[in-house]
Amino acid sequence: PFMSLHPSIYADMLGEKIAKYNVSCWLVNTGWTEGPYGVGHRIEIKYTRTMIKAILEGQLDQVETHADPIFGLHIPVKVKGVPDEILQPRNTWKNP
Repeated sequence: PFMSLHPSIYADMLGEKIAKYNVSCWLVNTGWTEGPYGVGHRIEIKYTRTMIKAILEGQLDQVETHADPIFGLHIPVKVKGVPDEILQPRNTWKNP
């Protein structure tokens, strides 16, 4: 197997390194929106590129965010050039 330990152990290790070295870390959703495979579609590559460019240029360092209720991640409320619903894919699904 690729990961010999439980995924939560790797998640904890990553969290510890992020805290120890005080780094910015971004999780970019490139997956599905508006439903599962066969119903929804992948997030368009142009939006992924726009988000990555904004991250690399520091445009998102000081933007307003909200905390995801399940994962606690801080998600930008707005990213110029990206539809707001892409930032909240759960809200685009009929049955989240």
